[in-house]
Amino acid sequence: MTQTAHEPRGRIGILPRPAALEDESYLEYLETFRDMLLQRMFPAMAQAGTARMVADGVPQDDSTPLAAIQQSFAKAPIVPTWQRFMRSQQEMMWRRTRVSFARTEAAHAAWLDAAEAAVPDRLIYDPAFVPPEAYRREIHLQPGGYTDDANLGGIVYHYGTKVFYQGANDQDELHAELAAKTTPPADGRVARLLDLGCTIGQATVFLKDRWPEAEVTGLDVGLPVLRYAHARAVERGTDVRFIQALAEDMPFADGHFDAVMAYILFHEVPIATVPKVVAEVFRVLRPGGTFSIFEFPNQRGGLTPAYRFMIDYDSRDNCEPYSVDFVSSDFRQMLTDAGFDLADGPPTSNPFLQSIIATKPA
Repeated sequence: MTQTAHEPRGRIGILPRPAALEDESYLEYLETFRDMLLQRMFPAMAQAGTARMVADGVPQDDSTPLAAIQQSFAKAPIVPTWQRFMRSQQEMMWRRTRVSFARTEAAHAAWLDAAEAAVPDRLIYDPAFVPPEAYRREIHLQPGGYTDDANLGGIVYHYGTKVFYQGANDQDELHAELAAKTTPPADGRVARLLDLGCTIGQATVFLKDRWPEAEVTGLDVGLPVLRYAHARAVERGTDVRFIQALAEDMPFADGHFDAVMAYILFHEVPIATVPKVVAEVFRVLRPGGTFSIFEFPNQRGGLTPAYRFMIDYDSRDNCEPYSVDFVSSDFRQMLTDAGFDLADGPPTSNPFLQSIIATKPA
């Protein structure tokens, strides 16, 4: 059968295929390009920039101002080249991903609508709700961000992050790992779980797989990603619910959840809001409940100058507007101030991330 421009091309496993083979091939190229930039060019850039710091007599410790690192790194020709390549591949990836799935937008919107009509009680939102401006940024340069691309925000995020993860999460492998490493309370009782900042619900469904008798909820501020999460769960036959709400103002009773999990949420929240989110998680957890956090590193020290340079660059050129403030904050102190007891969590396959278990005292 001849493929038309408006017929979905199916999936590879659970991953949707772009609308045309030429789009898929183009995006595969960008995936390998990104892999080269991060796996081969970044180490070379880091080495060259660090050598310039040595030549300039700039110390390589946590006390060195970021501006001094930037000044030395800028003298290495590979650095601005790497920055330009990183920005360009990200723009090219989102542009082609959205253009491709826009060709099948009508069919995709019908799929979302059908899932909502079939199981309306598992997707909860107020049509009048408008996300705060702080959350309407085009994070990672995604057109429309998580909140404003009504029909395509979810599927564009899904395939775009396939490229972003360089093929390592094509079947949600990373999210399966996170669900497996979510820490239950010491008493083992898990009746209600929350996936906080769930986007398209990749970890949410695996939490339900792990605790099939539990009530599992995914919460996010972006309705487009939640509609996609809901449709995927309905098609999968997984009984989870999704709620559009703010992490700092959740619609749950005190002590409602036994466990909460959050993956790379806090570096995408304005720093003044982070303590409010932490306090709200503390409120909705029952005594003895656990909060499993997988997140960017921050003020514990140990970040190399190259990583400090990269995180600042990523904030500005990859639209991560809140990450620099988070990385320089004392996040663990915020958790302690809220009343949590802290322990290091299980390491993940991404050594860049910190893993924390925050427990509400019994």
